[in-house]
Amino acid sequence: MDNRSISTVVIIISMQTEAIPLVNKFQLKEDLNPVFPMGVPWVRYFGTYKDLNINVIWPGKDTILGVDSVGTISASLVTYASILALQPDLIINAGTAGGFKCFDMYSTLMFSCFQAKGASIADIFLASDVAFHDRRIPIPVFDLYGVGLRQAFPTPNLAKTLNLKVGKLTTGDSLDTSPKDEASIVSNDATIKDMEVSSRSFLLSIGCCLCPYRGFFKFFLCKFSIKDSVEPVLVYVSCCREQQLLM
Repeated sequence: MDNRSISTVVIIISMQTEAIPLVNKFQLKEDLNPVFPMGVPWVRYFGTYKDLNINVIWPGKDTILGVDSVGTISASLVTYASILALQPDLIINAGTAGGFKCFDMYSTLMFSCFQAKGASIADIFLASDVAFHDRRIPIPVFDLYGVGLRQAFPTPNLAKTLNLKVGKLTTGDSLDTSPKDEASIVSNDATIKDMEVSSRSFLLSIGCCLCPYRGFFKFFLCKFSIKDSVEPVLVYVSCCREQQLLM
């Protein structure tokens, strides 16, 4: 961890309905001369906030089906391109996390496994660790590669100051949950589940080859306003410009 000041922040959001309120909140402008390769659907909104250069990146719509480009493939590509083009000091992956329900075989009740870990609707989480739950490679060592467990950028001062919850995150490309996925989620000891962030965290392992950025953390909210949650994070980052103060 170096002591340089944070200046350029990239916020990556997978769905347009999540991104637009944030764009409006900070009065960001769409980049009409995109920094990304010609022909890709990726959209960049940019502006300044409290001396921070803010970039909100949305992967755009699928060029064939016209739906939001969610999932791990689009996430890793747009993150890689954003790092190369913008050389950020900090990347925030913001979005909505889900949970799943486990069946209690001794009763007729359904209970939330995630809720048992202290997660509730409208909670805001920082991810402490990330892993995949749908990359099953039953070969020694390859099995660990498939899970891809990695630690997120630790920000205990941020969590304490803003009273944010911290938990492990698990990523998969499917919206439903198969029995094997559920077993992997439990094995990952996950509190929150998404469809992108673990693929982005893979770039951390090769980050030294891309650019000198060091920060990467994820926060989630369920049925809650992203724009109202991102602002206090940016206020804190602006006030504590030195990277080590986030830790």
